[in-house]
Amino acid sequence: MSARVVSLQLHTAHGVLPTPVREVTADVGAGIAGDSHGGRPNRAVLVIDRSTHDALGLRPGDLREQITVSGLPDVTGLAEGTELRIGGVTLRVNGECEPCTHIGEMNGQPDVEAFRVSLVGRRGALCTVVTAEAPIRVGDTVTVLVRA
Repeated sequence: MSARVVSLQLHTAHGVLPTPVREVTADVGAGIAGDSHGGRPNRAVLVIDRSTHDALGLRPGDLREQITVSGLPDVTGLAEGTELRIGGVTLRVNGECEPCTHIGEMNGQPDVEAFRVSLVGRRGALCTVVTAEAPIRVGDTVTVLVRA
């Protein structure tokens, strides 16, 4: 089975739930066009595999990712410099997304620290846009181009 995009989310502002969308465009050197994380080059795009959501009883977007994929369960562990081709966009992995201290509160978890710890090693990969020739759409394939 090949990896695919199962959900896309757009953050219109910090601290609010992301909005599910069917398609996004990207800005080279930044992130998803119109996303509030776009000005943060090293933390511009968060990619998470749906297996993390399934294991924790969450929905796509609950972990504030822009791109939810299926079929790439090791996405969090991809080495810095690894490149991913998702739809018409190439992303470069900058590293693992460390679980923030407030992610449990944002998800209404009774034990926020236990929830944070449960995400260690599976919160996804933080990426920067390297090329953007076409949009990313739900259903697009995800290919690991270069493993660093």
